[in-house]
Amino acid sequence: MPFAVILVPAFLAIFYGIGTLILKKFVSKKISFILFFSLLLSILEFIRGNILSGFPWNLIAYSWSWSLEIIQVISIIGTYSLNLISLTIFSLPFILFVKTKYNKKYWFFSFLLILFAINYLYGFKVLSQPREKNIEEHDFVIKIISPNIDLKEFLKSENNDVIIKKLIELSNPQADQKTIFIWPEGMFPSIYLSEIKKYHKIFSEAFSNLHLIILGINNLEYQNNVESVYNSLAIVDNNLNLISSYKKNKLVPFGEFLPMEKYFQKIGLKKITHGYKSFSKGKQRNVININNKFYNIKLLPLICYEIIYPGKINIKKQNVDLIMNISEDGWFGNSIGPYQHFNKAIYRAIEEGNYIARSANNGISAFINPNGRILQKIKLNDAGTIVASLPKYKNKTIFSKYGNKIFAIIIILYILLIFYFKKVEKNEEKKLSFYK
Repeated sequence: MPFAVILVPAFLAIFYGIGTLILKKFVSKKISFILFFSLLLSILEFIRGNILSGFPWNLIAYSWSWSLEIIQVISIIGTYSLNLISLTIFSLPFILFVKTKYNKKYWFFSFLLILFAINYLYGFKVLSQPREKNIEEHDFVIKIISPNIDLKEFLKSENNDVIIKKLIELSNPQADQKTIFIWPEGMFPSIYLSEIKKYHKIFSEAFSNLHLIILGINNLEYQNNVESVYNSLAIVDNNLNLISSYKKNKLVPFGEFLPMEKYFQKIGLKKITHGYKSFSKGKQRNVININNKFYNIKLLPLICYEIIYPGKINIKKQNVDLIMNISEDGWFGNSIGPYQHFNKAIYRAIEEGNYIARSANNGISAFINPNGRILQKIKLNDAGTIVASLPKYKNKTIFSKYGNKIFAIIIILYILLIFYFKKVEKNEEKKLSFYK
């Protein structure tokens, strides 16, 4: 654990180190430098979020998480684009030191403030229109379970029965009510999906054929005599028959897999999560389509920090009724981590224009609407259940259609602006040298 805590931040710091070295070569008291500074850092943060496994944690754009009005624009331009614009806005005090004509400073400063005001008014207008009003709802309910079970309890296999009973107690199944239960990630770390049938009796007595249970469990598979373990999400019925499953394809470095594992294992290092062997990576994320006599719904599965990737959670741009995010946030300990993790879900809801059901153990569970409003929430370190109806709402956002291509367009606009201001600044310098 201490090794990962040191190495991961050290790796992430490389990007800011590179940025600082480049900026040192071009630093100047000019408007073009403000734009160049913003552009360079935003591109480096994009690379940080995508290179290798990617880790877009705590982008500058997340500093707006206190204002839903300001971040509504990400449904159009996405988080990376807001990141770029935010860097420019936060750099405005530098304009006091810019050496150019006062009217140009004033114009640049005023333009950004007007842009910011327009963005806020847009967000205010979007939020003033009740999204859930007069929208038909699905004929089932969703129950999001937040058990708040200490991580140490999962280390003892004899605790499985106790954990299951607590989850069922919080679920409070009603036999005659169609319900989708969403349990957190990793609720059965000591058994594999293929072994879950041993709990058939407990489940069949508690649940009815009107129920679906979504849960996090490890999946063991053999291919060509090679053993692979996957961090998985499974959807089962009351008899523990497997309806569908998903294998996590964005794994946490050092948390779920050990980079260069064969070398690190020689010195006794292992991944942080339960078990010695690294998890294998799932190949793709497909929408889970459940279509039977009781349910007709399309679900997009996300496990843990897969929720943090702007523009990469639904790459195939498939229609979705609900994004479900299951997580185990106990690894953060008593820190700001669970709050930061939860905020990423709000941003993804706005970007994708979808409802998100988030079930977290030792974290914040919630039901979030497509505007990022928290309709219901269970606080950190609380156990409880969210009961929610799911509106039949499907309205793709501009960002959900085009993704991070929009960020590429804004990069081009910034480059053009940099060249424009460079030209203006060069002409000013020529005039000054002429009068001298």
